[in-house]
Parts: sequence; C-alpha cells; structure tokens
Amino acid sequence: MIGLSFDYGQRHRRELAAAAAVADALALEEHHVIAVNLAAWGGSALTDPAIPVPDEGVREGVIPTTYVPGRNTVFIALGLSLAEARGACSLVLGVNAVDYSGYPDCRPDYLAAFQSLADLASKAGREGHGARLWAPLVAWDKTTIVREALGLGVPIAATWSCYGGGDLPCGRCDSCRIRDAALIAAGRDDLTSAAVRAGAGL
Repeated sequence: MIGLSFDYGQRHRRELAAAAAVADALALEEHHVIAVNLAAWGGSALTDPAIPVPDEGVREGVIPTTYVPGRNTVFIALGLSLAEARGACSLVLGVNAVDYSGYPDCRPDYLAAFQSLADLASKAGREGHGARLWAPLVAWDKTTIVREALGLGVPIAATWSCYGGGDLPCGRCDSCRIRDAALIAAGRDDLTSAAVRAGAGL
C-alpha cells in the first residue's frame, strides 16, 4: 500500500506530520509528500492567511471559504499518475459527501466524471486496466467513519482535522466541530479537541 500526501501551502500544516505518523502506524510500503503550492494564488481560507477560517457552522447550499479551488482535481490527477506508474488497480480517496462543507470536488457526480476522464487520459485506462477511483467513505456520516476506524485500530489520536493552523485543534472550525461530535457519539470524548487542549493545559 502506498500513501500520498500533499503540501499545498495549507495553513494547517500539522496534518502533514499526522499523515506521516499514520503512514508509519500502518506500515505503508511508501509514503510520498508532494509539494504543490496552491497558496501561490490563494482563494481559500486554508491557503490565504488574510481570509479567516469560518467558525459559524456549515450552511446548507453555501460553499464556504475553506474550499480550495481545484484542490482535489490536482490531487487526483497526481494520484492517478502514481497509480499508473506503480501498476496500482485502485486510487483510494478519503472524500466525504455527507459530513462535509458542500465542496464540489467531494461529490459522487464529480468522482464519476473524473473516472471517465481518467479512463481516457492514461495508457492504462485506454488499455482497459486503469486505476479505479474508490471513495469508500463518500456516503458515510462522520460517526460511522469514526466507529469503523476504531474497530479497525486506526490511530485516531494521531490524525488531524483542524483547519486552524496551530499545534492543537482549535475546537471552533467546522472540521473540529464535525469531528468532535462524531467522537462524542462514538463514546470517545477523550479524543475531542477539548480533551486534547485540556491535556495540554489549555
């Protein structure tokens, strides 16, 4: 199994250290970190420090400022390149279309369209054995994801969701709130942002 992470100029760079820790815990064969500086042109609260990270909650039908223009399109294209070079049959994506912030590139119709493109854009695809995009979490709510992760022994304490940009989860951004609610519902209050901050003496 090969892991792929992206240093795209995100303010929450702490997620890169978390990805490395998870890769080690899962004993991945390879873990690549690719630099793609989407912060060069900004356009998102995650890549432009002048745009504050919203903390008013997810609003139905509104794509928030944490949307990063073209992020998943770039990431998936690079992932498909790696998959084809390694002869992989699947490219596994962590996108989610339930507990998400309305991002257009986390939706099933987007993934289906990208699969069609991938089949046309690669030698492997033209030959009928291109990598399949697999988003196993796309239709799961966050609590189900947390419970499944706990059951599989995923080191949740090592993972990172906060958009805030510090070394501790802020507990206020949409990502923290969605994660915390799922952890509480799954009976793991000890892993919430409040618990982490309390453990750090804050």
